Amino acid sequence: MAQTFELRLHSTGHPIVYEVNTRVLMNELSQQSGTPLRLDQIPDTLLDEWQQLGFDAIWLMGIWSPSKRSREIARTHEGLREEYRRALPDVTDEDIGGSPYAVGAYTVARSLGGARSLSALRRKLARRGMGLILDFVSNHTARDHPWVSAHPEYYINGRNGEETEKPGEFFRTRTTKGFRTIAFGRDPHFPSWTDTAQLNPYLPAARTAMIDTLQKIARMCDGVRCDMAMLLLREVFMRTWGAYAASPEQEPLRTEFWEEAIQSVLPQYPQFLFIAEAYWNLEWELQQLGFRATYDKTLYDRLLHEGAGSVYDHLRAELIYQQRCVRFIENHDEHRIAYLMPNEWWHYAAATIAATIPGMLLLHEGQLDGRRVKVPVQLLRRPHEDLSIPTKAFYTKLLSCLHAEIFRRGNWQLLYSKSAWYGNNSHLNIIPYMWRMENDCRFIVVNYAPHNSQCYVELHLDSLDGRTFEFRDLMSPAVYVRDRETLEHKGMYFDLPGYGFHIFTVAPAHTL
Repeated sequence: MAQTFELRLHSTGHPIVYEVNTRVLMNELSQQSGTPLRLDQIPDTLLDEWQQLGFDAIWLMGIWSPSKRSREIARTHEGLREEYRRALPDVTDEDIGGSPYAVGAYTVARSLGGARSLSALRRKLARRGMGLILDFVSNHTARDHPWVSAHPEYYINGRNGEETEKPGEFFRTRTTKGFRTIAFGRDPHFPSWTDTAQLNPYLPAARTAMIDTLQKIARMCDGVRCDMAMLLLREVFMRTWGAYAASPEQEPLRTEFWEEAIQSVLPQYPQFLFIAEAYWNLEWELQQLGFRATYDKTLYDRLLHEGAGSVYDHLRAELIYQQRCVRFIENHDEHRIAYLMPNEWWHYAAATIAATIPGMLLLHEGQLDGRRVKVPVQLLRRPHEDLSIPTKAFYTKLLSCLHAEIFRRGNWQLLYSKSAWYGNNSHLNIIPYMWRMENDCRFIVVNYAPHNSQCYVELHLDSLDGRTFEFRDLMSPAVYVRDRETLEHKGMYFDLPGYGFHIFTVAPAHTL
């Protein structure tokens, strides 16, 4: 079933993954049809559209059985309710479903049709050459996950009374082994997630159960996006939990959780894809433990806050690292890029860079339509928005460029820009690079600044025959003809408007 997916995803250095807010999408489709729909009833027209856009895999965010406790907290937490009202002014309790990252059980939600429905959808995706990505929330579970009652020893346990002394860090609950005080899941830099319970992957029994769960998920999909993966690195975990990480009966394991977990899956599913949500410059370490791809939050931050020079410096990292980065300018945790970048051309320039450099491209449902409202993950409904026709047209054209094999199997090279004349430093705003494959070539140049910038870019087209070359822009009607000698010795001159860009095909002029 996954053969087509394997060929497309694992034979390319540039896969495209599309994140879908599953519960919101299914509610909208159900309203349109007038009856509740299962996952396998997603219209073929939508699946065909995903295929035509060139997605290699669909990440269905939020398919696991929801937690009743998380939903209760989501409905009564005033801070969250204020966030809901900002996104959805007419929000009601029926619109609030709890966090998909407080997993009640790793079974497909009944409202989505259960496991059979997911399996049928997976087959439909595979027939279109697309794989299926699901979430694995490794740091914590919901507070009412069956393990909390049956196996409280899988979790970080506190002493009796700490739930009163530290109510923002621990909760008290009845289990089959008596009352226990258990820690909320958390990132050490932020307040605890009070609808979750913190797992301890460094105790043998907990690790075994977690890996068993991961193996079960691996039978259902083609890859997993591992939520907050860096929290489970041994050094990070021990620094976060200290003495809590040990138990009276056993010492914590010294081997890395991810190394053992990933190696438990790959022998049976060698093409299975592990994607890490990762921060704090720990991406390389996670890649060494077996992750095929890790979030590139650094690129996101630099595109949003730091400008061309910082972005260019980031792209100078070793290619082996670049190829295993997940490039994105939007996902469910971040504000919509159309909101953060109200200048559409800034948005388009950032998207062009993220889409045309090595690594995995992650696109978020609604991003292609220019949606501006960030929808909290607890909501089951999103507001109506007037969608942007220019933004949809831009992404359709950009993604059509990526259909070319050169972006999947070609060699990428970062180029250099030179000052157009003495004292003009605007060339530092221009980011040029090239893809090559046999006799094929793509040349991308982006002015990542809000004003005009000028430069020369030296081009050595050794793999192409001819004395003159035609540069045809795939994103506009622009066509230029330049001779080899000028390109190699002086360079190709550009005067680009603010956030202007080109994606050129390059070919000997006499062959066109």
